[in-house]
Amino acid sequence: MSEITRVLKTFIGYLKRPDLYPELGRKIIKNTVNRGNAFKGKEKTNSWAAERAVSQEEAISTLFGFEINRFRDEFRDVLTDAAQREKECPVKMGGPGALELIYYACEFASAQKVVETGVAYGWSSLASLLSLAKRNGTLYSSDMPYLAQDGDQYVGYVVPENLRSHWKLFRFADKESLPKIFSENPVFDVLHYDSDKSYNGRVWAYSELYKHLKKGGVFISDDIGDNSAYQDFCEKNNIETTVVEYEGKYIGVFIK
Repeated sequence: MSEITRVLKTFIGYLKRPDLYPELGRKIIKNTVNRGNAFKGKEKTNSWAAERAVSQEEAISTLFGFEINRFRDEFRDVLTDAAQREKECPVKMGGPGALELIYYACEFASAQKVVETGVAYGWSSLASLLSLAKRNGTLYSSDMPYLAQDGDQYVGYVVPENLRSHWKLFRFADKESLPKIFSENPVFDVLHYDSDKSYNGRVWAYSELYKHLKKGGVFISDDIGDNSAYQDFCEKNNIETTVVEYEGKYIGVFIK
């Protein structure tokens, strides 16, 4: 699909969904007036992250007190089936991230309620749900429709049916999804951010999510090296954060 075709298809997809008009307006502003803010402070934050980065294994051991290898052993069959489903999926989306970090964050917090932004295939959703199902908990997810790919039916594709009763999926932009989620449940045990990568989008979402995280809960943000929003947020709120280097990218995680 050419870039022009993708943009046109996305725009038409928005026009068919009046409930997404607010996000369309924000995207137009983001890609015109605020275009330069997307990577604000990127060089500064990559240097900052590189100086303090640790492995996923070290972060899980230090923060949560768990042995990382148990996850792959305990859920070998589930993960193998999920990988096969991703392989068979006709729509290509983001692959699995630091699944162990998410799973053990939920285990550490004895999570009953988790909120995540960004779903795609549903790998991070799967990691949370494998923990939440033990306590009959619920995962609340925010994810925009894949308007250019006709991929809506494949969002969360790797999540098996037996876990879906613990999952509530909100198909709007974060600025519409999160207020709906917080009206259903105001306090969460674990937060996982992996959606709008822009500086302004992150600044807004981090602040909103942090308000709804319980004391002792875990905050995780993927791709913090895209710009300085995460570093700025932590410094503004005097948060001591761990930085995880995973597959050439940086993840931020801290316990409130």
